[in-house]
Amino acid sequence: MDRRLRPLATATAGALTVLLLAACGGGGGDSKGNGKIAGAETGNDTPTSPSASASSPDGRPKFTLPSDLTLTFEESNTGDATKDAVLADSAERMRAVDAAITGTDSKGEALAYYNTGKALEAAVSWVAQFKQAHATVTGEVRYYDRKVTLETNKTSATLVFCADESKGFSKDMKTGKIAKTPVTKNSYVLYNTRLDKNADGVWQTSQIISSRGATQCQP
Repeated sequence: MDRRLRPLATATAGALTVLLLAACGGGGGDSKGNGKIAGAETGNDTPTSPSASASSPDGRPKFTLPSDLTLTFEESNTGDATKDAVLADSAERMRAVDAAITGTDSKGEALAYYNTGKALEAAVSWVAQFKQAHATVTGEVRYYDRKVTLETNKTSATLVFCADESKGFSKDMKTGKIAKTPVTKNSYVLYNTRLDKNADGVWQTSQIISSRGATQCQP
């Protein structure tokens, strides 16, 4: 479970059943680690896939995050154009999930644009859980140690990275109350993702597994 949702999930006392997968679902969405998964999503529900917006010159959906939420992505320039494109689209994928949760992309256009397969199912279900809990997210999340490995065909890639959620929290949409939680080793999460380049040249996340408290992500 995403630590940003855990206090609100407890508060709803059964109104919310939190299903787990990693910010994405590696392969079929089997979760790893101790079950406390950042950006945790589930692919159990079949989503109604929204169509991507063509509001920007290159056809990519335009969206923003609320002023009280900041996502920072490190290691964005590798010197390899293809790897840099993978990093950029992966970052947009993570931003798209939070944009859907916070309501700045209420139609989920960016979700459909940057996700496919199990990862899309997981993202749609995860966003729905926040809505059911009347929760949103706030604060800061930092993504670091982002390492890309391209497959020989250069149309698929694996991306492993860490997330620091120590300053990211859930917020009750009705009251505005922020559910702050203490910083522990579980504030740090390891993600293992797969991305596939589609016909439009977009690197879509198709699989993602996360492990909370991973040793290699500890400060």
